[in-house]
Amino acid sequence: MSLKKPSFWDLPKPSIISYLLIPFSLPIIIRNFIFQFIKKEKSSNIKTICVGNIYLGGTGKTPLTIKIYQILEKLNNKVATVKKDHSNEKDEQLLLKKKTSLIISNSRKSAIYQGINQNFQILVFDDGLQETEIDFHIKLVCFKSKNWIGNGQLIPAGPMREKISSLKRFDAVILNGNSNSFEKIENQIKNINSNIKIFKTFYKVSNIEKYDFNSKYLIFSGIGNPSDFKDILLENKFEVVRELIFSDHYEYSLNDFEKIIDYAKNENLKIITTEKDYMKIPEKFKKDINFIAIDLVIQNENKFIEFLNN
Repeated sequence: MSLKKPSFWDLPKPSIISYLLIPFSLPIIIRNFIFQFIKKEKSSNIKTICVGNIYLGGTGKTPLTIKIYQILEKLNNKVATVKKDHSNEKDEQLLLKKKTSLIISNSRKSAIYQGINQNFQILVFDDGLQETEIDFHIKLVCFKSKNWIGNGQLIPAGPMREKISSLKRFDAVILNGNSNSFEKIENQIKNINSNIKIFKTFYKVSNIEKYDFNSKYLIFSGIGNPSDFKDILLENKFEVVRELIFSDHYEYSLNDFEKIIDYAKNENLKIITTEKDYMKIPEKFKKDINFIAIDLVIQNENKFIEFLNN
């Protein structure tokens, strides 16, 4: 079972707990040092795009993967998405399968062979910036602008898989969500890699018309950043009375759903969850639970398309 993200990870500076945990980051430090010298293969038979992160979880990789798929498909490319087969990420696999042509494989190298055999022109990988076997033609790294890099420390002292200096090896940064610190973040990025592209994105609820704004709601989610889910509801004037937060990629039991529905009935609340969590709900409970569908909006989308084409 996945653990909830520690709150001290997203403090502006490392806390005492964070400093005490720094020695336990040594395996990550060694791994990242070795990673620099590993020779990775870039396919010449198919184009590859990797949508990944260096901040652990909840950065909006999957919505961006879907958006890129939609953009490339509209441009008449034969495109598929790729998800490495992790047992605790079935929710993301189901969402990608619903909205894209999806290849699921035990290795990303094998996924490339599958893509070539199926005559795809482009593969969009959901996750993989720390891949050791293959290199990608375009590497995109995602962040939530609200959290940015948190306390900046490596796991477990902080939320980072790699230090922020690794931006030197990526092609573009995708900043999702509103923030008063955009300029500060952009300056920090450019100081590390002056050639990197920066694109801003935000979420738009696409099924807003089905909801009654006179109702009160119970919400629940098992995602990397549950506050994002609540924020988008509040921005759209939903009255959220109760919130239940589960760990990222949480495996719900039948008892969990029964308790959620009982809470809502006892307090006369309607229930909303994320589309990703909705994928896990057994059919018998779906009549009592709704989800919000979101579209990812890319500011200056034409420039982003030009970037992909180049």
